[in-house]
Amino acid sequence: MLDQTHRNNLPAAPGVGYKPQHFSDILTAPQPVEWLEIHAENYMGDGGRPLAQLRHLAARFPISVHGVGLSIGGESALDVDHLARLRHLCDWLQPASFSEHLAWSTHDADFLNDLLPLPYTAATLARVCAHVDQVQDVLGRKMLLENPSTYLAFQETDMDEVDFLTQIAQRTGCGLLLDVNNVFVNCTNQARDPWDYIRRFPLHLVGEIHLGGHDAQTDDHGAPLLIDSHGAAVVDPVWRLYAEAIRIGGPLPTLIEWDNDVPDWPTLVAEAGLAAGILQGVLA
Repeated sequence: MLDQTHRNNLPAAPGVGYKPQHFSDILTAPQPVEWLEIHAENYMGDGGRPLAQLRHLAARFPISVHGVGLSIGGESALDVDHLARLRHLCDWLQPASFSEHLAWSTHDADFLNDLLPLPYTAATLARVCAHVDQVQDVLGRKMLLENPSTYLAFQETDMDEVDFLTQIAQRTGCGLLLDVNNVFVNCTNQARDPWDYIRRFPLHLVGEIHLGGHDAQTDDHGAPLLIDSHGAAVVDPVWRLYAEAIRIGGPLPTLIEWDNDVPDWPTLVAEAGLAAGILQGVLA
């Protein structure tokens, strides 16, 4: 088991998800952004402009690699070819952090273009822990596991999500990635208290925080339904939850996640500036 007290090498400062249209702006005026995150699956090729730009950025900024395709929670064995491609990327890039989702996206030979939730049971816990151990063994590095966005609860679930994630970290030595927007989305959709979730979360095991936007809808019964879209600004209740997490756990690397309807660089920098203000307030 890896040392669970180890944290990654990202600065306790704002970062953003890298988008190629921002390449020149990042080099010209990065502040307050101090690190960048990429999706691993976009950089598993053998060459071309994406890898050339990434190599250039990696010489100036710490890079966090965020996977979306391992299907950590899937019932099938992990895809060893995909894992080998991921190792190749991490070996040459030497990122400051690697993370994946507590979710599944495969069934037999099919890949589903979504990150689907899991029932929290003893059997699921054992399977996820085995997969996390395998990933960390192959990569030779600690990974962070992200709390998922969910829209329903499984009837067979018999374990609280915070307890489930804590046990995974304790058994495998992995770290955790706290997505505060996911907490707000899930608790709203399932009529739970997001403040209680944040205050019970093992923040000493967190190596990175994500902040993003969501879409607000209503279900067939008129109840609020939030969709984790990554396509809008962070809303005030999520900022307040984030401030509480930082107040309790101390400053942490904080990503502004905006993957759809991507704004211009000044808009993204303004969101990072709000995170920087909260971080600086805690440091002060």
